[in-house]
Amino acid sequence: MISKKEGFVISLIIIILTLSLSLFTTDLFSNWYAVLGILLAVSIIILASVFAKKIMAYLLDSEIEMRIWEVQKYGLSPHQHLKKPFPVGAFLPVISAIILFPFKSFVWMASLVFDVKPRIYKGAKRYGLYAFSDLTEYHFGLIAASGIVINLLLAVAGYFLGFPLFSRLNIFFAFFNMIPISELDGNRIFFGNLLLWSFLGCLVLIGMLFAIFVI
Repeated sequence: MISKKEGFVISLIIIILTLSLSLFTTDLFSNWYAVLGILLAVSIIILASVFAKKIMAYLLDSEIEMRIWEVQKYGLSPHQHLKKPFPVGAFLPVISAIILFPFKSFVWMASLVFDVKPRIYKGAKRYGLYAFSDLTEYHFGLIAASGIVINLLLAVAGYFLGFPLFSRLNIFFAFFNMIPISELDGNRIFFGNLLLWSFLGCLVLIGMLFAIFVI
């Protein structure tokens, strides 16, 4: 279900997020068990989101491939672009950890995006006819939304099971991914179904209030 390339990318992002979250919240050497706890939490958060999206994509007769969020265009003009895509998803967590260090675990966590490929069906073996599943922006939005939903559910579960940090990280992960920019999940949901984006956005904002004042 996850290719070797995807596995490498996901593992890299898990390590980057773990180090970014641990940078100012704990001593990386003397408090290594806390770092392992963050590593486990981040791994569950990201893998749950990835598998939720892959399952939803499968139900919609398609496949997705995860990759690091990259940015190449930096302006409105066609000439305003970088020669090579910049992996902003790999750098923003570290940069945000440094800039927002007083807020500790509030680190940019939207680092992965996905490409969608429709599955191919062989319609007639004798004549070699093929049919492609029809995908729209609405379907892309549903795939992206499935990741947000699973993270919100994990946040609720973490709260009631007595894992406040795990709960907060799920909410932060959903919050950053809901921002409607570039290829992030929030942008996919926003253009796929504005009502769904508004509903999930309200849930995420409520979750943020709980993460700040309650959890």
